[in-house]
Amino acid sequence: MNLKKFYINGEWIDPVKSETIDIINPADETIIGKLSVGSSEDIDKAVQAAKGAFPSFAETSVKDRLDLLTTIRNIYKRRFDEIAEAIMTEMGAPTRLASGSQAMVGLSHLKTAIRVLEEHKFEYQHNGYTVRHEPIGVCGLITPWNWPINQIVSKLGPCLASGCTAILKPSEIAPLSANLIAEIIHEARAPAGVFNMVHGIGPVVGEAMSSHPDIDMMSFTGSTRGGIAVAQASAKTVKRVSQELGGKSPNIILDDEVFAKSITDGVNSTMSNTGQSCNAPTRMLVPVDRHDEALEIAKTAANKLITGNPKNENTDIGPLVSQTQFDKVQRLIQAGIDEGATLVTGGMGKPDNLKNGYFVKPTVFGNVTNNMEIAKEEIFGPVLSVIPYTSEDDAIKIANDTEYGLAAYVSGKDNERMKALARKIRAGQIHLNHGSAGANAPFGGFKQSGNGREKAEWGLEEFLEVKAIMF
Repeated sequence: MNLKKFYINGEWIDPVKSETIDIINPADETIIGKLSVGSSEDIDKAVQAAKGAFPSFAETSVKDRLDLLTTIRNIYKRRFDEIAEAIMTEMGAPTRLASGSQAMVGLSHLKTAIRVLEEHKFEYQHNGYTVRHEPIGVCGLITPWNWPINQIVSKLGPCLASGCTAILKPSEIAPLSANLIAEIIHEARAPAGVFNMVHGIGPVVGEAMSSHPDIDMMSFTGSTRGGIAVAQASAKTVKRVSQELGGKSPNIILDDEVFAKSITDGVNSTMSNTGQSCNAPTRMLVPVDRHDEALEIAKTAANKLITGNPKNENTDIGPLVSQTQFDKVQRLIQAGIDEGATLVTGGMGKPDNLKNGYFVKPTVFGNVTNNMEIAKEEIFGPVLSVIPYTSEDDAIKIANDTEYGLAAYVSGKDNERMKALARKIRAGQIHLNHGSAGANAPFGGFKQSGNGREKAEWGLEEFLEVKAIMF
């Protein structure tokens, strides 16, 4: 894998400037490669290629685009193990997670993109006139490191299905899996310029993409701060912006006979992916008179999880992705202690048996109030805040008292009771007992968790313009 070249106009080419950064294995802090980082000149080249390819690709038949997506999916299947290994290496996902949902989700998004493309009506009659859906044009895709393949393919699948052309800027922290995607698309013989990839850092490459007059749409996944920067730069050329940003998801635990299971499932979900998921249920809301009981159950569940080498089959929690992320999580754990929350388990520092790597202790806080920093800020680490509530109305008030609205959870036995609460929560996805519709459900947030929706029919429509033809 050549990490010093970019993929532009169907070829691997050298960057305009020779500047590299180290790629770090977060499990042992060793340098595993050097990555070229791009400039605005590299983006100009990629945009020129994508713009040149757009007119012809926009006119391709649905069958041709289906054939391309099917070929990409078949090659992905063949290279599945490489993708899983890349994810484990670049961001520390335990092997069961890397070869499970982290890598499998790419196949799911491609399967869904194929289904949606087969079913979508790009032209139809409505109230006496014709409605057409047409590809928006050249699209800039900026993706994060925490679910690297998930975010690339959830954007790229519908982008290609729509007939748009793309420039991808993957995370510079986790570029290995992105390079594999570029190799797969090249092997699938996508027309030159339809897919382009430039590595780089957000303030340089991301800014160049967002402000570029010949990019018609920006699709961004990352922090709310990053999303604001993309939106501000994009506003200069009035381009469409679709964003999936931060979260601080509540998990309302009902007072019923499955209380212990609900607590345990909530802990396991929070700690999965080392807490580095934007939709993690990091605020656990429990009945006030069962708060202490909840803490004991949560402590037991957290202490059963194995933190360690991602290559080990029994590892549940790998490292955080970087020194920067490690420092942030440590700061926020200390903030929780300083604010007076009860440290139930975990805390500062690395686990005793792990000296190298960005490992942290799975941490549970109790007696948390919703105005504490650990209840407000997206920690992006294996840290759970347990917050007591006095009534279901109080639980809804606490759940909605956040600047975010990406996801929420309700856990218990009574489905109708859970649905009633779900309808009152202002968030884009509500998981009842951690249920999920995967790649077939719309994904995106309310409030400062973003705008627009990814996945399935909603994801395809993000890349389409609507035209009315009237007689």
